[in-house]
Amino acid sequence: MTSRPAASHFLHDAAGWRHAWGLAVNGTDAWLATHVVLAADSRSRRLGLLGRDGLPLGHALVLAPSQGIHTFGMRFSIDVVGVARDGRVVTVARAVKPWRVALSWRAFAIVELAAGRCAEAGLSVGVSVRAQPHEV
Repeated sequence: MTSRPAASHFLHDAAGWRHAWGLAVNGTDAWLATHVVLAADSRSRRLGLLGRDGLPLGHALVLAPSQGIHTFGMRFSIDVVGVARDGRVVTVARAVKPWRVALSWRAFAIVELAAGRCAEAGLSVGVSVRAQPHEV
């Protein structure tokens, strides 16, 4: 029996990068985040942003694979973006307060950003993002 190769996704290349990378908005020169951390294993996804006092502007945490997050125990609000395998934004939840849940059943990954970042970037459902190297 042959196993099928894992389906590709918008983060496929970034998973192996050893240098700084970010999320750029397709069709524009805009960056959604210039400093991204990928939480791709169970432990890092569970930890998420817990224990932090905030998320600096320009920074993001990407949980993949994931279709939702909770903000139980967090001390600050965040923007939460659900992204499909192809990089298309499928949900945007702005300024999600602590002690809430945000779900996106069509998402492959969840992007957590500083509250207000989605509005600043003009991010909306249907827009696509891509992982891209970023010089620090």
